[in-house]
Amino acid sequence: MDYLISQVTNPLVIAIVVGGLLCCITAMTLAAPAFNKDRLESRLKAVANRREELRKKNRAEVEQKSLRRTDSSWVKKLVDQLSLQKLLEDPNVASKLVQAGFRGPRPVSVFYFFRFTMPIVFGVGAFVYLWFVNDHGQTQQVRLALAMFAFAAGFYGPNIYLENLVQKRRTSIMRAFPDCLDMLLICVESGMSIEQGFARVAEEIGTASPELAEELALTTAELSYLQDRRAAYYNLAERTNHPGVKGVAMALVQAEKYGTPLGSALRVMAKENRDLRVTEAEKKAAALPAQLTVPMIVFFLPVLFLVILGPAYIKIQGMNMPGN
Repeated sequence: MDYLISQVTNPLVIAIVVGGLLCCITAMTLAAPAFNKDRLESRLKAVANRREELRKKNRAEVEQKSLRRTDSSWVKKLVDQLSLQKLLEDPNVASKLVQAGFRGPRPVSVFYFFRFTMPIVFGVGAFVYLWFVNDHGQTQQVRLALAMFAFAAGFYGPNIYLENLVQKRRTSIMRAFPDCLDMLLICVESGMSIEQGFARVAEEIGTASPELAEELALTTAELSYLQDRRAAYYNLAERTNHPGVKGVAMALVQAEKYGTPLGSALRVMAKENRDLRVTEAEKKAAALPAQLTVPMIVFFLPVLFLVILGPAYIKIQGMNMPGN
């Protein structure tokens, strides 16, 4: 024990131990750069791989909900067997269906199916009703005219219904579009990217216009997977088919191409769309008197004449009664 204590307290031994430790530390310090890898490069590579994985996943989800789906239903098979797309060819039906909110190949097949079957159903139904059920004594010419009218109503009915859906959807979008641009301007000026701004506005505008929220969400998805980002803006303008949205899409394309300030463009477009909404309201208000002319003549004037001339007629009848 005394020997161990003497060795530990020996200055020579302490100097040897300290010198060895210093040599080891010096050797590790000199050799450390050779063993250290480039952490930054590995992190950037990991981020790029993760971004690519998310892009592939998002692209797969969008493709499952996009126009690339295949339709294998019996309606599609019937349309193909009868060649209804060639027989009832309408070059604008695909764009109108997209504007009405119907996406994918199946709505096209359903539209041609109903356009083929509804004239037959309406025509045959009118024929059976007029010749076998109805016995009001119409002539053959009247019955034939009514049957032809039912056939024409069945043929043009799907187009009228689709046009009505397009108009309602466009009205709903344009009613909330100026407010949408104001919120998008706030998001962009706060530092958000255009994709984040679209996603945020889609969440907020859903209560006012679900159709506009759907279009913005779809544009966000297209911005994330389309190689040309400008195509997403063009698709938005095509789906809405409104001058206000087309102007905003062109402004976004120019900002994407030339790097112009996006905030000022959105501010100007928001003011223009708000003025456009006011102009549409003024146009409807100006057309209201002309639209009310026929209902006033049919419903108001007879009642007015009855109220004014009724007492006079009753008085005249009382004067002409015997004994007066």
